[in-house]
Order: sequence, then C-alpha cells, then structure tokens
Amino acid sequence: MGAMPFRHLYLLCLFTCKLSPEVAAEVQESSDGPGAREPVWLTDVQAAMEFVAAAEVTVIGFFQDLEVPAVSLFHSVVKNFQDVSFGISTASEVLAHYSVTGNTISLFRLVDNKQLDLKSEDIESMDATKLSHFIQRNNLHLVTEYNPMTAIGLFNSMIPIHLLMMMNKASPEYEESLHRYQEAAKLFQGKILFILVDSGVKKNGKVISFFKLKKPQLPALAIYQTLDNVWDTLPITEVSVEHVQNFCDGFLKGKREKIMNQKKRCQRWNSDFSLLLLRRTK
Repeated sequence: MGAMPFRHLYLLCLFTCKLSPEVAAEVQESSDGPGAREPVWLTDVQAAMEFVAAAEVTVIGFFQDLEVPAVSLFHSVVKNFQDVSFGISTASEVLAHYSVTGNTISLFRLVDNKQLDLKSEDIESMDATKLSHFIQRNNLHLVTEYNPMTAIGLFNSMIPIHLLMMMNKASPEYEESLHRYQEAAKLFQGKILFILVDSGVKKNGKVISFFKLKKPQLPALAIYQTLDNVWDTLPITEVSVEHVQNFCDGFLKGKREKIMNQKKRCQRWNSDFSLLLLRRTK
C-alpha cells in the first residue's frame, strides 16, 4: 500500500491529458435519423420518481414556460447521450417535489444519490456544447469508464474511495469481466465508486503508472482513497465478484482499523497528558 501526499490521481491526469479531438468531437456530435430520441414527458410526481429510479443517470428539464430558449437547448443534447435517460416536466407539483423554483435542468445519479441542478441563470449562459460538457462530466454510473471528462465528475463526487479495474477492452474476457465488475459494484453502492480504465488507450498509461503497475501485470484492481491519497493494488488473472468484494472489504477494514488505532492513540495521549498535569500540580 502506498501514500502520495502531494499528488492526486485525477488532478494529475487532468493537467497532463488534454481533451483529444475525438472526445471533443463526440461531445458536439448529434445522432440524426433512426437513433434520434425525445425526452419522456413526466406529468406527475409518481411518474417522475419512477423515471429517476429506473436509470443510473437521468436528466430532467423542469420548465415553467415551454417558450424559453432553454427548452430547445435541452432538446438539442438529448440525442448525444445514449446511456442517459432524459425527461421533461412542466407540472408544478413535480417541480415542487424536486425543490425547483424556476426553469432548471437537473441531473440525477443513482451511484451516489446525487441531484445536480443547473438553475435558470446558469442555463442562460450555456450553449449545447457547455450543457453537453456538464452532462458528460457528471455522467457517473455504477461502473464509469475513465476519460478526461468523467475524471472531473469523479473528483467532485462525495464518495472518497474509488476502485479502478484496469483492463484492455479488446480482450476476449472483457465483456464477462465487466458484467462481474458491475455486479460487485452493486454491493458497494454509495461507499465506493467503480471505475473502468481501458489499458488499450495509450493516454491511460499515466493512470496505470500512477499505481506503479506495468502492462504485463494487467488486468489489475487499484483502490484509492482521495482524501489522503492512500492506495493499494491487486493484479488478477480473473475478475470475479468474490475477488473484487474481498479486495474492497480488506481496504475498508484497513481504513477502519487505522481510524480506530488513531483514536486509541489519541485517547492514550490525552490520558498520559492528564496524568502528567496532575503530577505537576501536586
């Protein structure tokens, strides 16, 4: 296990990895024709709650007036994100349920039970590219694929422990390994963010080398505590729910034991210091 007190994995990658032309183009692309989608109309609170609960990431446009420019802006980005569910609502009871008081675009995440709001004043200064950036940055799933955009959302998440599976997506075992990794992610929802790092992407080599790993050691798991930069790694020949669960449990147990030991040391120090003060007063 290692500690790197003056470095942060995601800051390192953000400073060293600019958005590639491919990623930038992907944000601005639109899917015309058969792939085009429209947001789902949400007419009451029950429908909205079920809609949010049914997807890992949901974006809802809450509008009091359908004539405002924000509505067409919202529609323009829907077709850019096939892994996000989009809804729209003008019902006053729905807006009230989600504490929305004006035209607002909200992103809901299952992985950390987060609601991120873009208020009316935020939307006014946005175009389709900026709104797409907001969604892509915060598009975190039970398993989120690492790239320079999602790194921002991962860094801003309130969940401080991140697990990375480093594996080449072109490998024959990838699909089955990802399925098992996703199953394990459900066991730690709200406790650990699960991340996929494609070792076949050249720029991801910086992430792999951060954990002192080399490609022959892959696939591997790396677990990372963002608050104190403590991390641990586990090269594996096969990804299984049991391997992932045991690795995570071991790290969490170690963190708990470390906190308990710190508390015990603090209590002993306070006790010794109190005895010292008593002796000096006699």
